[in-house]
Amino acid sequence: MPRALTLNAGEGGRPGKVYYPLQVKTVPKPKPGPNEVLVRLKAAALNHRDLWARRHLYPALSLENPLLADGAGVVIEAGSDVKRAELLNQAVILTPMRGWESDPVSPEDPHRFAVIGATLLTDDGTGQDYLAVHEDEVELAPKHLSPVECAALPICGLTGWRALVSKAGVTGPGKNVLVTGIGGGVALQVLQFAVAFGSNVYVTSGHQIKIDKAISLGARGGVSYKDDSWGSALLELLPDERPYLDAVIDGAGGTLITQVAPIMRQGGVISQYGMTVGNKMDWHMRAVLANLELKGSTMGSRREFRDMVAFVEKHKIKPIVSKVVRGLSDLEAIETLFVEMQAGQQFGKLVVEIDDELQAQL
Repeated sequence: MPRALTLNAGEGGRPGKVYYPLQVKTVPKPKPGPNEVLVRLKAAALNHRDLWARRHLYPALSLENPLLADGAGVVIEAGSDVKRAELLNQAVILTPMRGWESDPVSPEDPHRFAVIGATLLTDDGTGQDYLAVHEDEVELAPKHLSPVECAALPICGLTGWRALVSKAGVTGPGKNVLVTGIGGGVALQVLQFAVAFGSNVYVTSGHQIKIDKAISLGARGGVSYKDDSWGSALLELLPDERPYLDAVIDGAGGTLITQVAPIMRQGGVISQYGMTVGNKMDWHMRAVLANLELKGSTMGSRREFRDMVAFVEKHKIKPIVSKVVRGLSDLEAIETLFVEMQAGQQFGKLVVEIDDELQAQL
């Protein structure tokens, strides 16, 4: 029988005070509707939202619907009215969100926008054997990527693409771009995209080994954010002919502006896709006088997803995978991924390779 990875309500608890166990339950095999394709999932990846879901810190949480938003697989069946006949028997990447088609500003109807996985807003989630979705919710997988690498791409690739390209306007060579908190999935995708565009990329991290790994991926240099004056240290690394930052892609917040405002060009852009330090951040008059732009950025549209996947295909970008476990039913192994994420040990994505049901029963 097909399986689904869900949260186990157990005795329940208050948000932030509970940590739901994982469970695997059997579910019916879905039948695709007229405009849907049936995907046999091959791999699915974790995001921090899955960790927050286990703590009941994510809105509209469902304890019934499958976990995970990142996934890749093979189309094994198509509905009667599916127009993209070329999808049948092909490897695909699934979109991780619903309700945002192409508006460059925000979802067409914010009340209908949802990220899939353990949510009441949509039944979909990639932590299962099969998923039936509208044909527009999949893209052909880049041929140079494995299923595990494809599963590592959706949320981080889309979030990073919108933050870097749509918001910060980095679409070509020569710009100096700072990517903070290197090691996380979004930051690494931004690094790879910006390097492919020909930008000079600099990074921050609390661990020198992560900075060294980023340099091996094309970064020009990096500094430790544990240094109270890391902005000044970063200035020393910038090229003499362009001694300032054009854009900062950040997911932390906190005192970022204090560090970067003095070393950004007039009118530079700070693209903010998260605030892991806290739900507030500083903003200074110096930033106002420098005409700096602070732009919030969340996920992205289906059009941006298509553009991102095409860019990955064109430039043969391979998402960075930190660790892979095999087996949707191996809860002990999957738990190690959550432990690693909670400790912040990963450099890249944490992925579950989904075995088939027969193998799981042996």
